[in-house]
Amino acid sequence: MGDKMSVVTRKELLKHIREKYKKGNSKAKSKILDEFCTLTSYGRKYAIYLFNLSEDALKINKTEKRLANKKYDEAIRQALLTLWGAANQICSKRLVPFIPELLSALERFGHLSLPEVVRVKLLSISPATVDRLLETVRKEGQKGLCTTTAGTLLKRQIKVRTFADWNDVVPGFLEGDLVAHCGATTYGAYLNTLVITDIASTWTEFFPLLVKGEINVIAALKIAQQLLPFVLLGLDTDNGSEFINYALFEFCKSNAITFTRSRAYKKNDQAHVEERNGSIVRRLIGYDRYEGVDAYNALSELYAVLRPYVNFFSRQ
Repeated sequence: MGDKMSVVTRKELLKHIREKYKKGNSKAKSKILDEFCTLTSYGRKYAIYLFNLSEDALKINKTEKRLANKKYDEAIRQALLTLWGAANQICSKRLVPFIPELLSALERFGHLSLPEVVRVKLLSISPATVDRLLETVRKEGQKGLCTTTAGTLLKRQIKVRTFADWNDVVPGFLEGDLVAHCGATTYGAYLNTLVITDIASTWTEFFPLLVKGEINVIAALKIAQQLLPFVLLGLDTDNGSEFINYALFEFCKSNAITFTRSRAYKKNDQAHVEERNGSIVRRLIGYDRYEGVDAYNALSELYAVLRPYVNFFSRQ
């Protein structure tokens, strides 16, 4: 019968017998509890809890109670989104310690003006709550088009390296990948960004490429050799033709660079650089289309500033 009894009927039954329960002796209370639990399918302890509730507590609607206890509302979420965006959308555990400083700076320059109650709640928020409030926005993140064209040459000569093969690696072994700035179509010429990430230290470099191809990839790697705080010992890439070609193969061979590749269609083999593609390049540059020398020069200037910020102040 308990399974068929509606919530409203259970409440009416409780209201009808709770005074009788309170006035009864131990034997009477035990009998009332047994009958009530049989009818409603409630557990005995929960039934005792309901019988001992005050009249006012019984009248509170569950939805109203949940809303009354909701500490972080939409005003908090909107302010948090502004803080998160200003911090380059870093993870919650890194964001929370910097909220006081970020909040002060944004208020000082007129980007935020918050009621004191909202401000106080933001300053006491936990990483777990940040994750919950930002969950929907993160799930709605965009995805770029795949522009990798498989290279058919040299595959037998270039060793495959999987994500499990990076144990006990020393600084100097990097994963490399291209991020396409093609917008909604891959037709025509557009800029790419070469991203290389060191496995041991997560040190990351970014290079805009005016034209996608081995010549520009090699030119960027030559600059990387001068910028990296360690010797470039190894390079692991996907199977795109801009990487799997004789020119890059010979460049790595002549510079004593171990050249490896990931398995086809296994993005997890390049998890380190793929994470940087999303958390840095896509988050900062976005998914729009960029082409031409002016866009190339603008990206070059931006990456010159981004390089020390990522590697000295925002490394994970």
